[in-house]
Order: sequence, then structure tokens, then C-alpha cells
Amino acid sequence: MADMKIGFYGHVQQYHDLKEEIDRAIHEVLESGSYVLGPQLVKFEQELAQYMNAKETVGLNSGTDALLLTFLALGIGPGDEVITTSNTFFATAEAIWLAGATPILVDIDPRTRNIDPPRIEAAITPRTRALVPVHLYGLPADMAAVSRIARAHNLLVVEDCAQAIGARGDSFSIGELSDAVCLSFIIQKNLGCFGDGGAIATNNADLATAVRKLRNHGSLKRSHHSIGYNSRLDDLHAAVLRVKLKRVDEWTRLRQGLASEYDRLLADLPLTLPYTPPGYRHVYHLYVIESNDRDGLQDYLASRGITALTHYPIAIHQQEGFPWGREARVHALPFTEQSAARVLSLPMYPELTRQEVEFVADAIRTWVRRRTNARAEGTSQGSEVRI
Repeated sequence: MADMKIGFYGHVQQYHDLKEEIDRAIHEVLESGSYVLGPQLVKFEQELAQYMNAKETVGLNSGTDALLLTFLALGIGPGDEVITTSNTFFATAEAIWLAGATPILVDIDPRTRNIDPPRIEAAITPRTRALVPVHLYGLPADMAAVSRIARAHNLLVVEDCAQAIGARGDSFSIGELSDAVCLSFIIQKNLGCFGDGGAIATNNADLATAVRKLRNHGSLKRSHHSIGYNSRLDDLHAAVLRVKLKRVDEWTRLRQGLASEYDRLLADLPLTLPYTPPGYRHVYHLYVIESNDRDGLQDYLASRGITALTHYPIAIHQQEGFPWGREARVHALPFTEQSAARVLSLPMYPELTRQEVEFVADAIRTWVRRRTNARAEGTSQGSEVRI
């Protein structure tokens, strides 16, 4: 198979596919003169709430602020502990620190790479106030177990759903078992705008009102009820998201089909492939494999014109300067650290073709074959090559 260039993101092609509709939506906003807290945002919030099966959604300027403003609106702050995972993007813990609380990092289930509920139970103290499960790579955490723990200990639950819009578990929907769901709409997400964007979804009307105040300098109208932030989702972004929201489920089906192709083509190789528990709906924001020689595989794919990235090669607790002069507590994290050293994300987006997936898989198979041959030769000479 001749080499081809395969990038990691498909959002430019996605724009080209929807160009006429997106350009028209943007033009309508520009001509309206209403760019902030305008009708496009209101309509998007209504449509997103319907999609999420939530009573309220609030558009914000990022997924990070969705977490932060939710914590603040729930009264989480200094003296409180919030249990989450170190196997996630930095913003999850960052928002806990910014709220003044203490992140408590626990290990993951090695199969799902999501937070391991028994580890949550072991980390609870009298200071514990909330749990933040992360639906990593598009696979929901075990919310049924998380919810049982939260109810038993009277804890709040905030779902970090930056990567998993449209996902669900075997017996629960996203948002059904929590106080709030935090979403990110940065361009590369399954639902992405042309820049930063985010939202919360909740069935708690008081929480939604509090976040609306916080996003707009503490104000709902002209009067300022408190100090707040400038964290509004602009109408231009909302208009683009309205166009794309109608297609999220279709794009999810395409992602799932591509993931099935990867699964089929890579099944017999000495790699760890994504695991989806029975009955769960994985939306494959990322298709992440594991290899003992992750860096060697990544370099080889790059030599073949294939961009593969790492999410997340340095766990939060392993990053330079941790915990940045702030309080934190880290439990034993062997599976998190093992995953960080092995993970590699393959190209995954709705615009990817089956031919391109076959090309990626063929390149991986070639690399494995070469490494296996080299290992056999090395073993006969007293050395070993990892795969």
C-alpha cells in the first residue's frame, strides 16, 4: 500500500463538508449585531439541554470554566477535598485548585482507564466534598458505582464529560446520576466550535442560575449580585455548534465504525486495544492503544506520514513542579503510571476513511513484524527488543 499523509484531526475537512451551512449561520450572527448572550446562545442552550436530556444547560467559554464555575456554584472551596483521577487532562485538577479545594488523585481501572470506584471509597475522608469522574477518551466512567458511593457518603458528583458527549453506560445516561455535567467544545472535540467553548448540563435549576451569574460578572441582567467571571459562550460559537449538534449522533456512528475496523485489523497484535464494558456506548473521541514501545511505534508511524499523539503521556502527579505549591494528595497510582508510559492515540475522526484506517493498521502491523523479527534476532544474541 503506497504511503499517504494522515493527520490527527479532521476539523478542517469537517468545515469544508458543512461550509455552506456554517458560513450562513455565521453571517446571520454578524448581520444581527447580537454577539454576546444573544438569541443563538439561548437556542443552543435549549437544543443542547434537549440532546442531553437535562433541564438546564449553560454555555461557557471553556470546559475548564465549566468545571471551575460548577465547583464555585456548589460551594466547593478551601478546606474541601475533591476526589478525581490523575489520568486526565490537566484542567480537571486545575479547576479544583482554582476553586481553592484540594484534589485527591486515585488510580484507574486498567481496562477502562477510568477512575476505579473501590479506590474512591478508600480515599474518602471527613473533608471529602465531591467526586469528579472523568469519561476518558469517550468512554463513560462507572457512574452507577460512583453514584452509590456518593449517596452513601453524602457527596456531590460532577462529571467531566469533555470527551464524551453522546456516550452512555449500560444502565445510565450522562448526567442522570450527578449534580452537573461539564462539557468542552474546543475544536477537536466530538462537538467542537472554532475556538474555545464549554457548557454545563444539570437538572438543578438553582445551580444553573448560579453558574449563569458567575459567567457574567455576577450578573443576570444589569445588577451585579456578586463578583463573577467573564466566561460566556459567544453567539458565533453557539451558531456553529447548533449546526454541528444535529450531526453528533451520525458522527458517533462513524467513529464507532472506524473503531470496529481498528479492532478487527489490530486484534491479533501484541497491543492493548480499547475496552468497552458490555452495554456501554463508547463515542471514541480518541482511539487509544497501548504498547511497551510506544515511542518507537509513534516514530515509525510518523515516518510513514501518520500522525499519532499521546493522551496523556505524563500523568498530572508526575508533571514538573507538582503540586505547584498547592495542597494535593496522591494515592498509589500504578495503573495510571503504566498507562501514561504506554498510550498512543491513533487518528480518529468522522472524516477518516476506511482506506486510511487500513493504511494505519497496515503500518502498525509492519512495525510489529519488524520488531518481532528484531527481537528474535536479538534474543538469539542475548538481547531483547520490546513491542
